[in-house]
Amino acid sequence: MRPYPFTAVVGMPDLRLALVLSAISPAIGGVLVRGEKGTAKSTMVRALAGLLPEVDVVEGCRFSCDPARPDPVCPDGPHTGAAATRRPARLVELPVGAAEDRVVGSLNLERALAEGVTDYQPGLLAAAHRGLLYVDEVNLLHDHLVDTLLDAAAMGRATVEREGVSVSHAARFVLIGTMNPEEGELRPQLLDRFGLTVEVASSRDPGQRAEVIRRRLAYEADPDGFAGRYAEEDAALAAEIQAAQKLLPSVELTDDALRQIAEVCASFDVDGMRADIVTARTAVAHAAWAGRTEVSTEDIRVAARLALPHRRRRNPFDAPGIDEEQLEQALRDAEPPEPDDDGPGSGSEAPSEAPPEGGDGGQTPTAGQQGGGEQRAGAGKPFKARLFRVAGVGEGERGRRSRAITESGRTIGVQPPSVREGKPHLVATLRSAAPHQRGRGRSGPGLVLRKGDLRYARREGNEGNLVLFCVDASGSMGARSRMREVKTAVLSLLLDAYQRRDKVGLVTFRAQGAELALPPTISVEAAAARLEALPTGGRTPLAEGLLEAARVLRVEELRDPRRRPLLVVVTDGRATSGPDAVRRSHAAAELLAGVTAVVMDCESGRMRLGLAAELAEHLGAEHVPLGEVAADSLTSAVKSRLGRAA
Repeated sequence: MRPYPFTAVVGMPDLRLALVLSAISPAIGGVLVRGEKGTAKSTMVRALAGLLPEVDVVEGCRFSCDPARPDPVCPDGPHTGAAATRRPARLVELPVGAAEDRVVGSLNLERALAEGVTDYQPGLLAAAHRGLLYVDEVNLLHDHLVDTLLDAAAMGRATVEREGVSVSHAARFVLIGTMNPEEGELRPQLLDRFGLTVEVASSRDPGQRAEVIRRRLAYEADPDGFAGRYAEEDAALAAEIQAAQKLLPSVELTDDALRQIAEVCASFDVDGMRADIVTARTAVAHAAWAGRTEVSTEDIRVAARLALPHRRRRNPFDAPGIDEEQLEQALRDAEPPEPDDDGPGSGSEAPSEAPPEGGDGGQTPTAGQQGGGEQRAGAGKPFKARLFRVAGVGEGERGRRSRAITESGRTIGVQPPSVREGKPHLVATLRSAAPHQRGRGRSGPGLVLRKGDLRYARREGNEGNLVLFCVDASGSMGARSRMREVKTAVLSLLLDAYQRRDKVGLVTFRAQGAELALPPTISVEAAAARLEALPTGGRTPLAEGLLEAARVLRVEELRDPRRRPLLVVVTDGRATSGPDAVRRSHAAAELLAGVTAVVMDCESGRMRLGLAAELAEHLGAEHVPLGEVAADSLTSAVKSRLGRAA
């Protein structure tokens, strides 16, 4: 089946332009496409490969070396006098569950030990050289894999280190990632490594939506015929991309244009210099795309809109974006003066608009003014939270919270191939094979190695967990003006979970019962949004909250048995819903036996009942007063105790 034509996709001009510019100049660093499911993200990426010009490669080279400039250290080289052939540019897709060896390639350890040869098996990075590497759901990849991809994209090379043997090959490709933000975000330092980012959303225009349906049904009914109707448009676009690639080296980036780029990037307070460099490369590519040989203000405007939105984030829960008015102001401020311009202070500035007297005149309600007897309090600025771990050693997904047996980390032992995990352990393999060499008739150098001799490293690292928050939103929490403090502490723990690659869920209880406000997800941003909008009021059905938490954990154990849970109960311990509410809450706590839990005690005032501490005892949980959730509070407490002991 022929792929869906690139020019047949309806709408999405920003995504179309970002992909084209990255094809013109791979040095930009690729594109990250963010958007809801069903918005043709993957369709456009797969269609882009058909627009790229064919590439000349050394015949038989597994690394697609350019015959005109072959890689001098290519594992398949040297290529002196080698024949050349031409093939289409490749689109290589990286599955979410791919292992590291599949991405970067691997060595045949058995041949290396037995024959003394370096038998390197290329990975996906080698296959994508001089083409496109597409990662769907890039936010679901392990961090170390994403970092490997981005490093290779930035350096143009991939290096494989295995037991003291090093293999390096060229790996220059256009990296394109797509993701649905509802399923979790990329960490900021990884997000910054993508050159451009584009937000896509489905159109709300009925006419445009109808056209999308019409074209999709026509394509499914006759893929070849449908693609043929757009073949001429695709061919024309491909020719324009090729012409822009040829013009690219001739485009001049003047000092005035550089100053504008620097002014724009500085005005958005971006970190480091990558934003400036990417913006410059994108502006040059856009000028070539427009057929110009000098970068203009319009090129810089387009480049900034694509290169800066994901680099100005300061809070991981803030959506990326760019202020168009701020961009226009920065461009105006950095424009070179005209010959007859008297410069600033000539009286040409427009007077600033002052707000009308009496404030904004609006009727925006403040926290606590919503109707229905409910109160809503916003969270304050998050702080660095204490680290809470799950007891024992798990085997979950790689993360940064609790101890676990993982594919990376410190080696704590070896294991035979029947339970293969991790990377081969060279010394243990040699020790396993050495006693059998005489019986295997070895003569001369080398080692007679059998598959059963292989031993694999058993490594201990850290895993990500399921952090389930069970939050008391009853009237006793809001009436004492504590909800802002509570939300700030929970938000800080959410930020900690974000950094440690945890899944999070949110159970709330108030009035007559409990509800699952957010099913377990890796989208910590969604949890923060639900927390911010959480109302308070009514009685305190503590037992129902614990029962709902126990139900959620049972379901998640069936769905993801390797991910161990950490339960965080946020309450003052008062149970005021129904008869014998305290006894029922203690009985509900028994259903959570064996679950690592933390009780965040929100009780305040002089007369304290200590009910949260009793709940922690029934849960077998750590009891933490609300004021001691911050990491620096623990440090201060330890120093204070040490001072008293001295």
